[in-house]
Amino acid sequence: MKAVVLNQVSEAKIQIVDLPKPSVGEGEALVRIHAAALNHRDEWSRKGLYPNLKDGIILGSDGAGVVEAVGSDQDSKWLNQAVIINPALFWGNDQKAQSRQFEILGMPRNGTFAEYVAVPVDRLVPKPSHLSWVEAAALPLAGLTAYRALVYQGQVKTGEQVLVTGIGGGVAQFAAQFAHALGAQVFVSSSQSEKLQMAKELGFRGGFNYREKDWVSQALELTGGFDLIIDGAAGDGINDLIQACKPGARIVFYGATAGNPGKLEARRIFWNQLKIMGSTMGSDEDFRSMIDLVESHQLHPTVDQVFPLSQAVDAFDRMKAGKQLGKIILKP
Repeated sequence: MKAVVLNQVSEAKIQIVDLPKPSVGEGEALVRIHAAALNHRDEWSRKGLYPNLKDGIILGSDGAGVVEAVGSDQDSKWLNQAVIINPALFWGNDQKAQSRQFEILGMPRNGTFAEYVAVPVDRLVPKPSHLSWVEAAALPLAGLTAYRALVYQGQVKTGEQVLVTGIGGGVAQFAAQFAHALGAQVFVSSSQSEKLQMAKELGFRGGFNYREKDWVSQALELTGGFDLIIDGAAGDGINDLIQACKPGARIVFYGATAGNPGKLEARRIFWNQLKIMGSTMGSDEDFRSMIDLVESHQLHPTVDQVFPLSQAVDAFDRMKAGKQLGKIILKP
């Protein structure tokens, strides 16, 4: 089979190679991948910025396809089923946080950027029938991360004013889409005017360019402050987010692409009774609830561009450039 593996000594840092089709053991299923989606962790792995990297590992966390083989007769019900793969492994039994054994498919174990992948059977979920293969592949990691940040941690409520920062990225796109479906008034931010315009066309209430010095003043004038902010950047921009909150608001971080903040305005946090929470991926319960939300509201993920597996380097470069609005997809 064809697969995209990490190769840190090559010029592109990734390589398309021929590998044997995976064998399946007890409790596993072999899925023929129809579509797979990029996430920032794939690009971070290519940059050498992810822990426990190992050359030769097949990258990719998100995938959708058809089950072609199972490791035991008791799992035969999955044969020929169209499925989405839950990339969160070994979360554990505590809904509050992941276990020490927690992993994400695609590093350190082989992932979905291949024609086939072998995964534990308990990672399989039937593909919602209203989704295409490309849309289904776009959903798992980013959708799960967005759902937990918004619903479990953020406790979003109907009618609340929600700001989702960095619209265009996969998690941000899903967080805004889910919040809208759940009855929130959704606002977004970006540094790119075309992304803000696209967000308005998708039905969100408004957008702000966070490169503009007065964007917080604009937001406060328009909204009076946000009840909930979902952010994946952190960095020094955290103090702008704190200032944009209503008293008693919540801020949920699912990443820190802008790094750690140089300072933190603690007085504004305690005086305004703010809650700041972290969130990573999600539990199996979160994944099932996320799929239920997508099915019940017949939601369709926003797809940016589809590349054949043979053009994986181009797909990675598009993510690196930050040009996407929605998910970037690979098709074997």
